[in-house]
Amino acid sequence: MESKQSLTSTNLFFLWFGASVSVAEILTGGFLADLGILKGMWAIILGHLAGTALLVLAGIIGFNEKLPSIMSTRISFGKQGSYLISIINILQLIGWTAIMIIEGGRAINVVTSSLWNFDNIAVQSVVMGLLIGTWVISGFQGFKKLNMAAVSLLLILTVVMTVAIFRQAPDFSGVKSTGFFGTGFELSIIMPLSWFPLIADYTSMSETKKGAWIAPFAGYFTGSCWMYGIGMFGGIYSGSPDPTGMMIAANLGIIALMIIGLSTVTTTFLDVHSAAISLLNIFPKIKRGLAGIFFALLGTLLAIFFPIEQYTSFLYILGSIFSPLISILLTDYFILKTDSRNKKADPVAMTSLAAGIIFYYLIKPVQLITGPTLATILFTFVLHYIFRTVFCFDSKRRSGI
Repeated sequence: MESKQSLTSTNLFFLWFGASVSVAEILTGGFLADLGILKGMWAIILGHLAGTALLVLAGIIGFNEKLPSIMSTRISFGKQGSYLISIINILQLIGWTAIMIIEGGRAINVVTSSLWNFDNIAVQSVVMGLLIGTWVISGFQGFKKLNMAAVSLLLILTVVMTVAIFRQAPDFSGVKSTGFFGTGFELSIIMPLSWFPLIADYTSMSETKKGAWIAPFAGYFTGSCWMYGIGMFGGIYSGSPDPTGMMIAANLGIIALMIIGLSTVTTTFLDVHSAAISLLNIFPKIKRGLAGIFFALLGTLLAIFFPIEQYTSFLYILGSIFSPLISILLTDYFILKTDSRNKKADPVAMTSLAAGIIFYYLIKPVQLITGPTLATILFTFVLHYIFRTVFCFDSKRRSGI
C-alpha cells in the first residue's frame, strides 16, 4: 500500500517534468539562438546531460539517507555549517520565486492584452502569487493530485504549442552560428544544477532507488531540453528570446494563457516549498505550510521590484555557488565516504567552497568550451580531495552507501 508520504516513479517523473516546463526555461533557451541550430542543440543536450546527471546523484543521497536536500549538506558541512547553505538556498529560491512570478505575470499580461485588452502586470503577478499560495495550502496529498493533473494537461498543451510554433517557423537551413559554444553549454548546465538544493526534498520520499534517479532524470532532462529547444528555435525565428511573443505569433491565445499559468505555478511551488524546508533546517519548530505561504508572499512582493534584466547574471551567481557545493557533497559522500553530521561545522568543506567560488570568478572571463561551471566542479573535486587527504579532521568514515 502506498504511503501518504511517498512518491511513486510516476509522481516523480511528472513532478520534474512540470518543474522543467516554464517560461524561464524557454527564455534561457532563447539566449542560445546565436549558436545556430546544430551547435545550439549540442550545447543543450550535452549541458543537460552533465547537469542532470549530477543533479540525480544528489537525489540518490536524499533517498539513501532519507534526508531533504539542505539537511543532506550536513554530511559535508556539519550541522551549523548547513545553516549557511540554508540561508544561501532561501535567498536563491526567493529570487527564483520572484523571477517566475515576474515572467509569468508579464507573459499572462501580454496574452490578456491581446485577447481582452486587459493590461495590468501588477494584478497578473498577484494572481500568480495567489495560485502558488493555493498550491502550498493544498498540502502534500493535495499537491500530488493537483500536480499530476496539471502536468498531464501541461504535457498536452506543450505538444500543441510545439506543433503550432514549428508550423509558423520559416526554413532554418540558412541560419548561421555566431555565438560561442561554451556560453550555451554554461546556460544549459546551470539550470539543472540550480535544482540541486531541492531534489532530495522529493527523492527522499521515493518508493524505490531506481525511481529516485530514473524518474527525475527522465522528467527533467526531457522537459528542459524540450523547453530550451523551443526557446532557441523561437529566438532564431523571432530575433528575441521572449517566449510570449512567440506564443502570440503562433496564435495560441487561451492555450498560451494556460501553459504560462500552469507552468509558473507547478515550477514555483517547488521553490517556495523547498525554501520552507531550508528554513526548518535552522528553525525546526516553524510550520512548513505557513513558511511556504510566507515565501510565496515575499516572492510576489519582490517581483514588483526585481530587475529582470539581470536574469542571466542571477544564473551565473547560482553557478558560482552551487557548482563547488555539489562537487564537495558528491565527493564526500560517494568517493571519500566522509560524514560530518556529528560536527558543528567542517572547516575543510568551508575552505573548499570558498576556493571554488573564487576559482569560478577567476575563470569566468576565459572562454572555456565547457563554460566555468563544469571547470569549477572538476577543480573543486581535486582541491577538496587533496584537502580531505592532507587535513584529516575528525569526520567519521562511512563503511558503505
